[in-house]
Amino acid sequence: MNSPPDTPPTAEHARHAVSDAVSDADLLTRHLGGDPHAFSEIVRRHRDRMWAVALRTLGDPDEAADAVQDAFVSAYRKADSFRGEAAVTTWLHRIVVNACLDRMRRKSVRPVADDELIEAAEREAPATDQSSEREVSLEVTAALKLLPPDQRAALVLVDMMGYAVDDAAAVLGVPPGTVKSRCARGRAKLAPILSHLRNRSDLTRVSSGKGAELRDG
Repeated sequence: MNSPPDTPPTAEHARHAVSDAVSDADLLTRHLGGDPHAFSEIVRRHRDRMWAVALRTLGDPDEAADAVQDAFVSAYRKADSFRGEAAVTTWLHRIVVNACLDRMRRKSVRPVADDELIEAAEREAPATDQSSEREVSLEVTAALKLLPPDQRAALVLVDMMGYAVDDAAAVLGVPPGTVKSRCARGRAKLAPILSHLRNRSDLTRVSSGKGAELRDG
């Protein structure tokens, strides 16, 4: 008795199978040409990563969701601003990070003085060094909120998301040296409040676990 034929793929599956072979840049070109599905595919590919960046930068799920939505709306409307000088992913990350920075600046985030950080560390440091991964994540998120927006964004990209300095610089639109400087200043401010964590791996383990690659899919 012959085996029944395989179930034919749905139209949705077939569309994704075709679109997965198309680069991000080509999808953006198709979007500009009027393809009603091209930009949706870009969103499908990259929304999780954009959400992770926004959440770690803002530390608030609602704010992060709004920032990602604002960023994708902006990217949709300004797709013709993409010049192909970097990967589409880099361009998208820049828009998301800028949306996050705009939200932080509108709240007038005040830089926290070193003595305030030391006081916070004395108040918040646990008696033991047995924090769970979730507790570490919450502590790091709370500490990041004490930093100026530019330093916070640099640390999120480099230390938490695993981006190379050059890639983070491309996202932020600044020279690599500026990213290094912002990271150094941010780490110096965070050191007192996070000194009870064993080492810097505690900071990076709350990320997705792998270094980010900014490649055009």
